[in-house]
Amino acid sequence: MKQWIYFDNSATTELCDEAKAAMTEAMEIYGNPSSLHGAGQASHLLLEKARGQVAAALGVRLTRPSELIFTASGTEANNQAIFGSVYAKPRRIGNRIVTTDCEHPSVAASLERLEKEGFEVVRIPTKGGILDTEAAIQALETPTVLVTMMLVNNETGARFEVEKVFDAAKKKHPETVTHCDCVQGFLKVPFTPTALKADLVTVSAHKIHGPKGVGALYVSPAIHKTKQLAPHLYGGGQESGFRAGTENLMGIVGFGAACAHVSTAYQANIDQMARLRALLEEKLSGENVTLNVPGGQRAPHVLSITLPRIKSQTMLNHLSGRGICVSSGSACSARATHPSAALLAFGLTAADADCTIRVSLCETNTEEEVIIFCEAIHEGLENLVRIKR
Repeated sequence: MKQWIYFDNSATTELCDEAKAAMTEAMEIYGNPSSLHGAGQASHLLLEKARGQVAAALGVRLTRPSELIFTASGTEANNQAIFGSVYAKPRRIGNRIVTTDCEHPSVAASLERLEKEGFEVVRIPTKGGILDTEAAIQALETPTVLVTMMLVNNETGARFEVEKVFDAAKKKHPETVTHCDCVQGFLKVPFTPTALKADLVTVSAHKIHGPKGVGALYVSPAIHKTKQLAPHLYGGGQESGFRAGTENLMGIVGFGAACAHVSTAYQANIDQMARLRALLEEKLSGENVTLNVPGGQRAPHVLSITLPRIKSQTMLNHLSGRGICVSSGSACSARATHPSAALLAFGLTAADADCTIRVSLCETNTEEEVIIFCEAIHEGLENLVRIKR
């Protein structure tokens, strides 16, 4: 297999050996976790072990299995959080939803649908990678059914101060549900659901060296007590009735193993990614590029780079020809024809957004790879055709 210099870890990560081994073991235990016979119970034990591993990585101690719902993706977990919370009860506290202007499409598109159903969606600015917390708190003066905000932006690496908004939401209207999409922040920046003041937290396996096709939604005990979450998929009642469908045992076991593995070197991993990002910034600072550095806090693994009138796809093709993988933005919208909403929200023009690439690191990347990448960027800047403006 061809060996790539892989700098697209915000899109997906390489499956770690620990996840591979756990999934291989799970292949031999083929019972349905819902079955009451021995084979089923063997599967159920693996399922609950993985649930505990993911919860531990989140920094929570589960009091019941339904506090961590396994899904088929982070996208599904976001959909479950959003639709499950707004449909759970009559709109006793209004129909306002507060979010940011740079959410992942799984959140943004869900809210667009709810707008068509009569919900009011207020999108808070994040210009320069800084969440306008004052505007958010002002928006909360009107009774709000849901606040849903990402922790880390997948295209710029900006880490938003969502805890300030969530805390204000709870103080103004205790029934307001707070949801945080933590897919890009999970095991990249320190947080716990409690510290975030988040009722619901979304995470995904394939961003932390686990398998694709499995995510999870943390559900706080308070949400259970007040019955503020309804199922989004209906059927056989798996996952305590919140997510019907036989569980993807191999994927879930791999998720748990990846959580356990990454957690053992959590701070060292963060430090390594931060060092490599700093080296990238140092090596590129003399080049004719713009580094889109968030003005506030940031995650250690993402760097957004705007090129001088060179289309991102042109640079991607140049780098790919040299065995280097980067992205022009979110993999979920990489084939879209419109400019990145996250980059526009950051403050880029549509033209600059079309000339922007994203480098996203993991702890196994090396300084040598960074140097090779920077040399390839320099070569591209020298030789690639610039667009007219």
